[in-house]
Formats: sequence, structure tokens, C-alpha cells
Amino acid sequence: MKKSDNLIIARKKYKSRLIVGTGKYKSMSECAKAIKLSGAEIVTVAVRRVNIVDKNKPLLMDYINPKKITYLPNTAGCFTSDEALRTLRLAREIGGWKLVKLEVLGDKKTLFPDMIETLKSTKILTKEGFKVMVYCTDDPLMAKKLEDVGACAIMPLAAPIGSGLGIQNYTNIKIIRNQTKLPLIIDAGLGQASDATIAMELGCDGVLINTAIAQAKNPFQMAIAMKHAVLAGRNSYFSGRIKKQTFAEASSPTKGII
Repeated sequence: MKKSDNLIIARKKYKSRLIVGTGKYKSMSECAKAIKLSGAEIVTVAVRRVNIVDKNKPLLMDYINPKKITYLPNTAGCFTSDEALRTLRLAREIGGWKLVKLEVLGDKKTLFPDMIETLKSTKILTKEGFKVMVYCTDDPLMAKKLEDVGACAIMPLAAPIGSGLGIQNYTNIKIIRNQTKLPLIIDAGLGQASDATIAMELGCDGVLINTAIAQAKNPFQMAIAMKHAVLAGRNSYFSGRIKKQTFAEASSPTKGII
């Protein structure tokens, strides 16, 4: 991997391929410290849940500088296209944000995305000038449709949000990787550093992690672990791994053996 290797989203370059959420931390100061340790340059902000304008309450901006860290407003908690559209339009009015993360959930039990509503919303938002990073299922056909209607990044789940199960369908992620030129970012379901490494070894361009860091017994240590896991996975992906084989092959040459 070259030192100049950057993650490019909507024509902007980022050195870090780790995106971090801002929810579920014990405090904003804990959140800010974890983000700093992770090296993340993009953080997701749930517009419907996080205070970013009421100066009488703690402001996220007082802890995480939006001039140094890219805020990625998202539609967490939205279950219809109308809710999601209204939320992101509000985000644009509040802070001028056009790079956004869209998620339209299908039900409260699984929090899987409703892909019909998601696809419809992506098409509308793109026409309105938004740069839309889309939370989606790991269905290659739906991922292609999202790309066709103008998504700027595809963000399939690894497993249900907050589950910590890790990537459940390697094959589909590989297919999506091979068919898209868009940034491919695993979103939801990662639980530990090795999960992030596997995602990067599959060829993903990045990972988005919230619960695995915020709810870890030591979120600061986990933030550091995730930072290095992403780097390790990226390097591994480009290093050209050995082929798998059934039988052993001696590590030492046998020619001239005594």
C-alpha cells in the first residue's frame, strides 16, 4: 500500500479509512477522545438524536471540530422515505451539509434497511444535489441499482446494527466489490478489530464503526485497535496472499538437505 493511498468520497480525500459513529458513548468527552485515538476523519451524526444547535445543552461541535472532522449527517431512526428526506433537508438548512448518509429502516426488530424506500430516497436526494452514502443490504443487485441512481458510496451491512456478529456473507461483499467503482464501506455489525481487518481484506474501501467502539469495556483501546486493524487489512489486501491448498508445503527448501 502506498503512503498516498487515500479514501476518496465525493471527490474529497481522506487519509483514514475508518469512519466512526458518535452515539452510545457515556459522554461527549469520551466520544471525542475515542475519535481522536481512532484517527477517523469522518464521523456520523444522527440528526434526529444528537444536539447540534441548542446552545443551552452540550453541543457536539464543542467537542468535535467540524472544520477538522467531516460531519456525516445520517437518518438513523427513520422508517419512511418522507422521514429521511425531511431529516436530511433539515441538516442541509442547519449546517449546509450535502454529503449525507441515508438509512431508511424496515422494522424495529432487525433494523434492516427497507431497500424500496432507500432506493426511492437516493434517487430524490441525488437530484436535489446531495452526495448520498447509502446504508443497504448486502444484495449485489440492489447495490447496483443504488449506484445507477447516483449514490456516491455503497454501505452494505455486515450483520444487524449493533450485533457485533461480523461479516455474515463474504460472497456477496466480494461480488459487490467486483461490480462497483464506488467506495464500498462496511456499515453495521462489526464487533472486534479482526472483523474490520476481514472487511478490508475483502477489498472494502473502509468501515463504519460505532457500537463496537462506544460499548467496548475500554473504548479508547478499541478505537486504537480498529485504527490498526483497518490499516492491516488494507495492506493485506494489496500484498497478494498465498493460495489456499489442501496439503502441507515445507517452509524450508528440500533441495540439498542433509
